[in-house]
Amino acid sequence: MKSALRSLLPLALCAGVALAACSQPSGAPAPTAAQQQAQADAATAARNLATYRQLVRIGDDEMVVAMGKDILSRFPGSDAAKEVQQTLPAIEQRYAAKREKNRLAGLWVYQVAPMAGGTQSTAAIYNSEPVTGDKVQLVLRRHTSWGQSVFLYGSKPGFVCRGNCTILGHADGKTVRIKAFAPSTGEPALMIINDKAFLALLKKTRKLSLEVTFADGDKKQTLVYELAGFDPARWQPLPGGGKKR
Repeated sequence: MKSALRSLLPLALCAGVALAACSQPSGAPAPTAAQQQAQADAATAARNLATYRQLVRIGDDEMVVAMGKDILSRFPGSDAAKEVQQTLPAIEQRYAAKREKNRLAGLWVYQVAPMAGGTQSTAAIYNSEPVTGDKVQLVLRRHTSWGQSVFLYGSKPGFVCRGNCTILGHADGKTVRIKAFAPSTGEPALMIINDKAFLALLKKTRKLSLEVTFADGDKKQTLVYELAGFDPARWQPLPGGGKKR
């Protein structure tokens, strides 16, 4: 019996080989390198699209934009790219608006600290234009003893302003004139006379340009402040921090 099984085993193996050979498509050409690459690209695009959909679901706009742009760049004309094109523009616009909002908010610095025997709360922003040269801070200040004030603060020797002077400016393109004076104590500052009116202007202005003259060489310059990121809630009120009468 064992010898019979041994004699049948080679026949069975041969039959299996023959059957496997018959099951292969006869004459089917092997996929070309281009076809193999296309199949690989389609698989990658499908995986990336699945990731894109997941990122959309969780609301990660930054990664959605990055992944969407990658799909459009690497797989143009694909089904994945067509689906991405339906949703990406709106998400990209939303992300750009959020990023700009964060940028504008980040231009402001808020601080509460001891100052000259009292406490002061400040909100300050540097001019964003011109991009070179000495920067000038626009400062909103509340002090427990001095009250509320608004001023420009630069570097010595300060600004040209004899007595009271007028700063010509533009609030979102609309001409404004702001009365100011230079402090008698010699700080390189211009103090805004009507702080309440200036704060009302600030809260509705996105971009404010102010024309000043520096005492160093009577150099005239237009300072541009991007104000839209100001958060009034972060400029903390203080006891006695209102305008002194």
